[in-house]
Amino acid sequence: MEIQSLLTTARRKKASDLHLITNSPPLLRVDGALQPLDNLGKLTPEDISEALFQLTTSEQRETFIRHMELDFACSLPRVGRMRCNVCQQKGSISLNIRFLAPVVPTIDELELPQILKGLVMRPRGLIVVTGPTGSGKTTTLATMLQHLNTHAHRYIITIEDPIEYVHPNLKSAISQRELGIDTLSFNYALKHILRQDPDVILVGEMRDLETASAVLSVAETGHLVLSTGHAPSAAQAVERIVDLFPLHERLLAQARLASVLIAILCQVLVPRVGGGRIAAVEIMLGTPAVKNVIREGKIHLLPNVIRTQTDSGMQILDQALVDLYLKGTISWSTVLAWCQDEEEVKKLAGEIKIK
Repeated sequence: MEIQSLLTTARRKKASDLHLITNSPPLLRVDGALQPLDNLGKLTPEDISEALFQLTTSEQRETFIRHMELDFACSLPRVGRMRCNVCQQKGSISLNIRFLAPVVPTIDELELPQILKGLVMRPRGLIVVTGPTGSGKTTTLATMLQHLNTHAHRYIITIEDPIEYVHPNLKSAISQRELGIDTLSFNYALKHILRQDPDVILVGEMRDLETASAVLSVAETGHLVLSTGHAPSAAQAVERIVDLFPLHERLLAQARLASVLIAILCQVLVPRVGGGRIAAVEIMLGTPAVKNVIREGKIHLLPNVIRTQTDSGMQILDQALVDLYLKGTISWSTVLAWCQDEEEVKKLAGEIKIK
């Protein structure tokens, strides 16, 4: 199996992902939808093993044999940079490849909310980008670092699993560290990071108690910290962070999170009219009202706080979807498919006649 040719075909078809699974033709994800490459036939375990051999080093293959899981990034001519995951399924290998942009896009190019430019220029605090898998969280963080890199003199350290976007040193200096190659874990790297004199720290994901606690500790020392999470709304992102802590520590965790929070951004990628996808972004800022609600543990009140403080730059996801619809960027059916409250989006959109 010639993986270079398959990857080139996937790139040409503007796929965001390529999935290689035994007894299935290669699957491309284009504009969020899976489509098979039927002309290539169904893949055998040997096909996928050969593809893995062509993409990995001997050390990476040994890691996969030991752990039966492997995340890595690689680059190929005419294809560019990719993020890859290998796992076992039914005794055979499954290979999943995410294609990355050749250069870090800008906030304007991705039509992300302009408020992101100001948020990332803040000198200290915590910014969390959350959303489902494949919603573009890593890309959003990369665009924010790109904006900082071109407008401020900062020392930025990233801890990633794996490194996806490679940042050049522009106005800022950037040190990128990869789990398994440059450090043992997010938590271990964070324990030593303050001695490296950073201004800004990016942590790939707050996936466990130790990492979440270390992220809050670093943010409390007066650094700007950016990270990601998996939650369908800003309010649920708060719940997930707090729930990482033992029951007897959650009141303290709420207070710590409230004290450092700059913003939680929750995004989904939705289909554009005419093809392609765009991010709809819920924005919750660390205003005094938001901080008080988090500190008191009344997380269920956060959506209403966001709705009533839109003047500060906040917006719920449904509002973001309606705004994209009113601009003609997405269809009404897309709004209804991705919204959280159908009645609310109809109210937000006003008495517009939907064809």
